[in-house]
Amino acid sequence: MTTKPLTALDCNEFWSPSGGGVRRYHLEKMAFFRKQNADTVRHIMVMPGPEARTEQTGPDTYIEHVPAFKFPGNWEYRLCPSTRALRAVILRHRPDVIEVGSPYLLPGRILSIVDELPEADRPRIVGFWHSDFPVTYVGRFFARFSRMLGGMTEAMAWMYARRRYNRMDAILVPSRLILERLRLNGLQNLHHVPLGVDSRTFTPAALDESRVADLKAGMPGRLTIFFGHRFAEEKGLRTFLKAYPEICARLGHEPAVVFAGTGPDLDLVQAAVKANAHMRYIGFVRSPQEMAAWYASCHMGLALSGWETFGLSILEAMACGQILIGVNQGAAREHIEDSAGNGGAGLTIPVADPKALAEAVEKLWNDRGSWQERSRKAVAYAQRLTWERCFEREVEIYRNLATRGSNEK
Repeated sequence: MTTKPLTALDCNEFWSPSGGGVRRYHLEKMAFFRKQNADTVRHIMVMPGPEARTEQTGPDTYIEHVPAFKFPGNWEYRLCPSTRALRAVILRHRPDVIEVGSPYLLPGRILSIVDELPEADRPRIVGFWHSDFPVTYVGRFFARFSRMLGGMTEAMAWMYARRRYNRMDAILVPSRLILERLRLNGLQNLHHVPLGVDSRTFTPAALDESRVADLKAGMPGRLTIFFGHRFAEEKGLRTFLKAYPEICARLGHEPAVVFAGTGPDLDLVQAAVKANAHMRYIGFVRSPQEMAAWYASCHMGLALSGWETFGLSILEAMACGQILIGVNQGAAREHIEDSAGNGGAGLTIPVADPKALAEAVEKLWNDRGSWQERSRKAVAYAQRLTWERCFEREVEIYRNLATRGSNEK
């Protein structure tokens, strides 16, 4: 008995050529499906871009480029993909399942297109909760003006989320803590699907002794820190920059800091690098191997965002053996605590607390005898989470939904 090939289509306005975790998720997903038998799964990635074109990437895998508006500023995100182009892609490929990866205009556009189709041709809709947007981008933003306004707008965002996502057949959530938050706010059909890491690339063996020597600049005992996150307030960049002078005072030396990435606060990074002799900016790193070498060649990683739904960069840092200082919320807390409690891969601190960050750095610095064991725990934890398991779990969910849909029709 042969199984009908499953056709899965991915749409995401969070895709960006210089993106972080979402970009890595889709690159790994496309690579996974290219390796599958063509008679098992067909995969189509809808990629916002400047023009419409079709790119075949494997025996039965495609990238459908659709026109979309480029977000202004130090970003490469493209929003508002053309409804006409989306409709044409859906009609061309007739997917069994559509995964919607961003929460703003895209869910409404996809749902409206699907609603126009005959009942027998309607695909199942899956939402991937890549961003905890009611808290991260709505409530937190408006809370800067007043706490009441922040609470009101966050409540409105949750109402919007329920209206859009509860129309979907499943919601995939990469963190248990975030999944529980969604459940408490009335979202349904939730599935825990952790992301993964390529432990063959992200490994302590990626350490580059020449980079280590260069960073230490003639001082073998110098602490080295890698900041490989989007340069934005929610990633804790400003918290770290505020803490850095106190960190230097507490340690008695200037730690070497490597910034990798881009984002709206790029100017703050560039100013800090200009003002501090042992800070450097290496730009946006596209190569996973290059990222792994920087992770493995620096002692410490920072996970200072309290709004991560998974924190892929955190997992990559752990896979390379970094010790971590993370915040006590969201995925950062989950990863550090699951790696054997707060005595595992690192320490947790309150969100946006420069003094607590400086104290945690000093505490770990004075406890260097524990670093080897912390590093071992970090690596062991990361190796349990693989991309293969992530996407096999997704296919299982997709196929169950598609089968249920066929039975209902």
